[in-house]
Amino acid sequence: MFNLISRSSASVRADVLSGSTVALALVPEAVAFAFVAGVEPMVGLYAAFMMGLITALIGGRPGMISGATGATAVVMVSLVAEHGVQYLFAAVLLCGVMQIGAGLLKLGKYIRMVPHPVMLGFVNGLAIVIFLAQLEQFKVADGSGYMSWLQGEALYIMGGLIALTMMIIHFLPKLTTVVPASLVAIITVTLIVVGFDMEARTVIDFVRDKLPADQAASASLEGVLPSFAIPAVPFSFETLKIILPYSIILAAVGLIESLLTLTVIDEITNTRGRGNRECIGQGVANSVNGVFGGMGGCAMIGQSMININSGGRTRLSGITAALVLLALILFGAQLIELIPLAALVGVMFMVVLGTFEWSSLRIIRKIPGTDAFILILVSGITVFFDLAVAVIAGVIVSALVFAWKHAQLIYVESYINDEGSKVYELRGPIFFGSVSNFKELFDPKNDPQDVIIEFQRSRVSDHSGIEALDALAERYLAQGKTLHLRHLSPECVKLLKRAKDLCEISILDPSYHVASDELG
Repeated sequence: MFNLISRSSASVRADVLSGSTVALALVPEAVAFAFVAGVEPMVGLYAAFMMGLITALIGGRPGMISGATGATAVVMVSLVAEHGVQYLFAAVLLCGVMQIGAGLLKLGKYIRMVPHPVMLGFVNGLAIVIFLAQLEQFKVADGSGYMSWLQGEALYIMGGLIALTMMIIHFLPKLTTVVPASLVAIITVTLIVVGFDMEARTVIDFVRDKLPADQAASASLEGVLPSFAIPAVPFSFETLKIILPYSIILAAVGLIESLLTLTVIDEITNTRGRGNRECIGQGVANSVNGVFGGMGGCAMIGQSMININSGGRTRLSGITAALVLLALILFGAQLIELIPLAALVGVMFMVVLGTFEWSSLRIIRKIPGTDAFILILVSGITVFFDLAVAVIAGVIVSALVFAWKHAQLIYVESYINDEGSKVYELRGPIFFGSVSNFKELFDPKNDPQDVIIEFQRSRVSDHSGIEALDALAERYLAQGKTLHLRHLSPECVKLLKRAKDLCEISILDPSYHVASDELG
């Protein structure tokens, strides 16, 4: 049912090794996003484990990695600050229920409506966001509560180790692909730092820099199994009023990022995930987070790219990543704490290079100006504001551009037939964008007594088109002239008011179910 393991032993090895690599890369990200949301590091690590495991088991995209993300963390900040972490758990639980509902209602299919320029902008914007997030690793606490940039020898060591990591990841696959290059790079750099006792910042240093001075000395990533607990909030309408706005935003942001990441992985692997099933998987994972003390999350394009590039293709890779992460939390915290930040930054820098669509820079002068504008717009909004806002803005601008272009396509060819009637053969769609041009195509005052409008090569796409037909019929009736509407769809005829009696119904009339709700 779940296709956990493929038939090839080589593929099983690749999934296990790639999942192990992802587990190491999940740690600093989960901790960082926990601090962004204002919760304890373990809340982020629990979220990474539960999101990763559940979506790997029942989600719609094998090989895709989910966990605590920055896109959802920024939404949680004010909720945690004003009401506390228990309200966050309640909001995440409600968010999961909403996402399950979206999957059951099959809303995942609407991701197909996202235009390609918006997809390019999404990918490029996230690549820039991932890059900028890594710059935080170049800062260190200066003892007064402020973070300052690395300087001198510490900066040179950090830069050198990052360069070594990136070189291993780039050149090792040319020699062998038996072991993921990212895993080899992390282990190699860690051994070099430990073996030569180098003054390099590690994962635990990053955690301590984020904590108050009185807590930093005893900081550790060691944890226990997450335990079940209903969020400790009043079950009242007031609580719902508090968490509902956050839950809606979390659900929308999570599904948009997850479904777009699913689409990106589909293109890379030349396969097709199941969007509606992914909605349900994300929803179940977030609901579980709400009752097991996790901060929730969604799909992570960076870690997903690490997994795919390391050979992870099946559900086993995601399951391995989650279980290895849990094992590290329970038994191997000291090993995680030894990993140099430079190794993980180097891995993420390679992810940035692989994620950014460099081809978009080459084609930006060749594609239509509106597409280039949308690409840049979505990238910019993703970086400076919010992923969901960026995608929604890109889709809206694309729709407006589409409407404007198609509004110019409507025209008529007119002639007088053998019976002396004037025939208007309409071309192009009638919808909200083209109704103004549509009204200018006819001349009721100077037309002959009998007029025919032929819709065989046209269609009415929305209610604005219906109203335009009624208004046109009104103009001809006011002139005392006879109007015939031919080959209009039955759905349109049902919705017409003034022009309904003027329609000539034929068995050849089209039935395209656009102007009605018959197909839901």
